[in-house]
Amino acid sequence: MELLSVNVGRPQPNPWKSGPGDTGIDKRPVDGPVAVTAPGPKGTGAVGLAGDRVYDVDHHGGYDQAVYAYAREDLDGWEAELGRPLPGGAFGENLTTLGLDVTGALIGERWHIGPQVVLEVSCPRIPCSTFQGWLRREGWIKRFTQAAVPGAYLRVIEPGEISAGDRVEIGHRPDHDVTVGLVFRAATLEPELLPRLLVADALPEEDKELVRRRLAKGSGQESG
Repeated sequence: MELLSVNVGRPQPNPWKSGPGDTGIDKRPVDGPVAVTAPGPKGTGAVGLAGDRVYDVDHHGGYDQAVYAYAREDLDGWEAELGRPLPGGAFGENLTTLGLDVTGALIGERWHIGPQVVLEVSCPRIPCSTFQGWLRREGWIKRFTQAAVPGAYLRVIEPGEISAGDRVEIGHRPDHDVTVGLVFRAATLEPELLPRLLVADALPEEDKELVRRRLAKGSGQESG
């Protein structure tokens, strides 16, 4: 298991969201080591990789979404379907991995990357209009959701530097079966899976609260 590329965003105007603003979804591989640090809470635009940031600060970035990883094997599958090349970073991912089951990663699982960095799997990516516009593919949100291969957001547990070619090793694996793919399916197409998610302590608190609200609403317990 290894990093094929480490990708950092280039800001550009975002015509796919209402109102003026930029997007950092245009990520490109960079040479040499990249510093990785915990960005702090959501709302500032800060992310885990030096030289990168997000611009939709209400929905992206911060501690629980510090780094976004996507598997090269999954990009290859999309290349075949879309009929065009998808280089590392094409989905806006910071880390393009090889040999790593990103969708099957457990929430709370820890990845040791190179000699220093430790990241913790926190939640899946949920597609948005910027992602669809970036790929210039009508109906992309629906298709991406149906495929349920979302990639994973990670927290920074131990900071340091990473580079393309670094080995990735799985360290701690929690004692539950809540994977990135399971959380994604529960949040999108299969709400009957929601009760299974709360055993994952490392799921972001805002995601847990959303699960609780949806479960309460479904059982008729929510008021107001």
